[in-house]
Amino acid sequence: MTINATAAILLAMYVVVGEEQGVPRTKLTGTVQNDVLKEYIARGTYIYPAAPSLRLVADIFGFVAREGMSFNPISISGYHMREAGATAAQEVAFTLANALEYVSVAVAAGLDVNAFGPRLSFFFASHNNLLEEAAKFRAARRLWARLVRERFGADDATARLRFHTQTGGVTLQAQQSMNNIVRVAYQALAAVLGGTQSLHTNGYDEALALPTEGSATLALRTQQVLGYETGLADVVDPLGGSWYVEALTDRIEREARTLLEEVDGLGGAARAIERGFFQEAIARSAYAQQRAQESGESVVVGVNRFADESAPPVIEVPNFLELEARQRERLADARARRNPASATAALAAVGRAAAGSEALMPLIVEAVRARATLGEISDALRAAWGTYRPPG
Repeated sequence: MTINATAAILLAMYVVVGEEQGVPRTKLTGTVQNDVLKEYIARGTYIYPAAPSLRLVADIFGFVAREGMSFNPISISGYHMREAGATAAQEVAFTLANALEYVSVAVAAGLDVNAFGPRLSFFFASHNNLLEEAAKFRAARRLWARLVRERFGADDATARLRFHTQTGGVTLQAQQSMNNIVRVAYQALAAVLGGTQSLHTNGYDEALALPTEGSATLALRTQQVLGYETGLADVVDPLGGSWYVEALTDRIEREARTLLEEVDGLGGAARAIERGFFQEAIARSAYAQQRAQESGESVVVGVNRFADESAPPVIEVPNFLELEARQRERLADARARRNPASATAALAAVGRAAAGSEALMPLIVEAVRARATLGEISDALRAAWGTYRPPG
């Protein structure tokens, strides 16, 4: 799901595997993250410049809509910006700013907003301030419905913000790591109270290494207790009507709208990224948060208060060299079994289309069918579009 610059290739691989197993495209379900704008802002796994990257995003929207696929063609993510230091209001504003940019590009390419809009999906973080986080999700749902109707005349299905939530990886601590079990549970609770449709709970040992089987199972059980024992799934909006939560919701929506107006003034999300607006705002917030923790103003249990001298547990590290060697063997085998002429021709067609204006997804599917590799298809696009270099 977290593939972005190469999302079109991942989707094409799903399509081809489906074909080879006799599964029609209309029966394939899933999500490609495909949210490249937040890569320029906070995560860094971009390849191409913004304009061709946005063209590829819109191309995926069109392909999924034309093929009648039950596939989410994008997961517009505030998670990575929040993990980089964004505030709750910034997470909402910057996520929706990126979403509006994607919709604008797709509409400009001739797509009907209500043809692809119902399959837009979103992805947020859930951090430690339980009521603020729940209010944040409520504000995001309300603000998206208003914005997409105001700007694009969207219908109810498009205006319905469907979102996934992951608990806050950056909030997990190596010190007294068992405390992370409680953090994850409260963060998951906030997401459910805020109306999430999908949830990822982190393992308590993720501040130390990849999660162990035991911690991953406990993370799953946390969701199952929330889903089956607490009764929260029986009501749509458990906190609706609370004076405090309604006030928080209004505040976050108001602050997010103000930030969105600043982005609009810069010409939209892509232009704001070029100007460094998002990056600078998140850097300032991250610095303020770090200063608050170092001063003790912001309490982190087991780190800057209630600390002890206990050492973190030692977790076995996987043998990555062995995994790499195994993957190299599989790749070499795939190349040895393909038709070299077919792969070369398919890659050339992708390159020509990238240099022109032809739809790319059908040609990427052909390249995958010919067993061109992810790296080779990426290189064909890179040869036409170049590589993004951040300003400065």
